[in-house]
Amino acid sequence: MPGPLPRRALAAPGDLEQEGPAVIVRPRPSPLRLLFVVRGTILPRVLPHVLGIAVLACIVVWAFRQGEPRLPIASPAPLSLLGIALSIFLGFRNNACYDRWWEARKQWGALLIELREFSHEVIALLDDGRAESPVAGRQAARRLVHRNIAFAHALAAHLRGHDAREDLSRLLPEPECSRVLASGNRPNALLREHTGELASLRREGRLSDITWNALNARVHALMGVLCACERIRLTPLPFTYTVLLHRTAYLFCLLLPFGLAESLGWFTPVLTAMIAYTFFGLDWLGDELEEPFGDAPNDLPLFALARTAEINLLEALGEPQPEPLRPRDFILR
Repeated sequence: MPGPLPRRALAAPGDLEQEGPAVIVRPRPSPLRLLFVVRGTILPRVLPHVLGIAVLACIVVWAFRQGEPRLPIASPAPLSLLGIALSIFLGFRNNACYDRWWEARKQWGALLIELREFSHEVIALLDDGRAESPVAGRQAARRLVHRNIAFAHALAAHLRGHDAREDLSRLLPEPECSRVLASGNRPNALLREHTGELASLRREGRLSDITWNALNARVHALMGVLCACERIRLTPLPFTYTVLLHRTAYLFCLLLPFGLAESLGWFTPVLTAMIAYTFFGLDWLGDELEEPFGDAPNDLPLFALARTAEINLLEALGEPQPEPLRPRDFILR
């Protein structure tokens, strides 16, 4: 399993519903209340930086009012050019980061479709009341569906850097569970188990060539989702983009008070704080969206999606289903 990304924190399997990744889920507040919302926004993360810029602006204005030597940037015009360039660059990077986030969400949407269709097909094809062999009938269908559920949980844990041991142990029989846990890529190991069992069913005559090809195509589709998610996780945007944007945003906000103090006076700290909030917030938000499988508030709720898959597939089997994960304080794990 790939190592954890720098801002991902490992959690014990039993803590996944209390700790770990989340997404903000809340009704849209009224226009007036929207101005004062703090929970679920980027403000708590950038507030120290914004206050630092505001304090610097106060010092610059005070020094100017004390008759200190003329400020090095007496006009905001040069900073306007830098601000325009920075805005364009921020827009480009945030669009690229959102594309990664949206592609990741589409891959998990495709995963739910494939898991449901795969499970419905094996139930219809294998759960026909016959039991001529140990792998026939309902037992084979149940084993395949439970492995689909295990795949969803294993993929979520694989992308997060968590350990899916608890979920795999309750969903898979021995010695299959031991084989999967021993693998360095557990979702891939589960797909190998799928392929092996489908081949065994074909040899025993439980599946025709046509049905075997159809089900094998579902396994290939699941492999495509796995590889696409790994590609997103292991191929971030070039680091130079992040460094250049971060440095430029801070440089611009640090120079801004010097260009505004003479013309705006004590209104300078207010305006510079507002501009710093915008630039720092967009910078931070792009950092969150760049890694959609991370543990930031705006990342995808993979564990909730895996639980949704489990509920749907257990319902198809007619077995008891767990409760869906629900938002706590507008946070969906």
